Amino acid sequence: MLERKPHKNMLENDSILISIKVSSALILAFLFGFIILFLTGHNPVEAYGSLLQGAFGSKWGFGETLISTVPLIFCSLGFILAFRCGLFNMGLEGQIALGGIVAAYLGYSIHGLPPVIHITICIIGAAIAGGLWGYGPGILKARFGIHEVIGTIMMNYIAYDISAYMVSTNGPMKDRLTEMPASPFIQNSAKMVRIWKGTRLHWGIFLAVAMSVVVWFILFRTRLGYKLRAVGKNQFAAEAAGINIPKYITLTMTLSGVFGGIAGGVQILGLHYRLFAAFSPGYGWDAIAVGLLGLLHPYGILAASFLFGVLRSGSILMQAVAGVSKDMISVITGVIIFFLGMTDPVGNFIKNKISRKEYGNVSKDT
Repeated sequence: MLERKPHKNMLENDSILISIKVSSALILAFLFGFIILFLTGHNPVEAYGSLLQGAFGSKWGFGETLISTVPLIFCSLGFILAFRCGLFNMGLEGQIALGGIVAAYLGYSIHGLPPVIHITICIIGAAIAGGLWGYGPGILKARFGIHEVIGTIMMNYIAYDISAYMVSTNGPMKDRLTEMPASPFIQNSAKMVRIWKGTRLHWGIFLAVAMSVVVWFILFRTRLGYKLRAVGKNQFAAEAAGINIPKYITLTMTLSGVFGGIAGGVQILGLHYRLFAAFSPGYGWDAIAVGLLGLLHPYGILAASFLFGVLRSGSILMQAVAGVSKDMISVITGVIIFFLGMTDPVGNFIKNKISRKEYGNVSKDT
């Protein structure tokens, strides 16, 4: 007797389950924020309305949304590279700081270069600095088994202190012409050209999108990406297949750091034009939520980065108009991560229940 194949159910489609997972996490997070705003005496409708107005209501506001999106793309690319290899890079903030330090130094100390060459040197320098900052925790993990979360968090503190020292009163990069703890401004040849008049948007956004394509190609079209993902899926199976686990752990953490360094370099070259302590408002931490919301895919993080760019830029007007602290965005970010984690077991439970039911029906028919 021919065996009847189980009919296709909508919930068996992984893409549908993924869409439900992401949508549910976002809806629940913003609903949670709505309730918190209401309970604390704020008008949730006014707060969310002013947030959207700040992000989209003006040319400047939308430009700031895109500006915030750029470093989030770079950082989340670094995060998903590590995560795909079974690693958790918590050191992106430190890698941003090191990339910014090197980009600023190369930006103001080198003279007489054409803009294309000068900017390229600065970005390469920032990438190397970030990569080296990722290499340290990577080699500690690969050779000595020290967990990368511990290693990267410790490196963050070191990077923060180095950044603060560099522009302190007697620091080697301190601008002596100002009392502000900052470096001299970079040369005009090192500044990224702004591409939208009336905003601060620079061509770094195109570089960020291009890097997403590069990471997609590395992950899904190269041997390196295949082996990297194999290590992340099952280290024992990967080792049995002849993959050098320590090598790929170290390499992946280094590559992850490269993107953090580029993020810091682009922030200096395209936005701030000088180094100052703690110039990153937490993009490295937000990248964790962006990577998870983007489903660990180089294209998915483009949309997720834009969403978080909206939250960051819109929160300024939300605070001014509705009196809601910008910290509310951090609350929403944390809740998004929480609900993304919660939807995994729920989605798996639904999928397993439907699979059992349908295979049970098949066995009855045969």
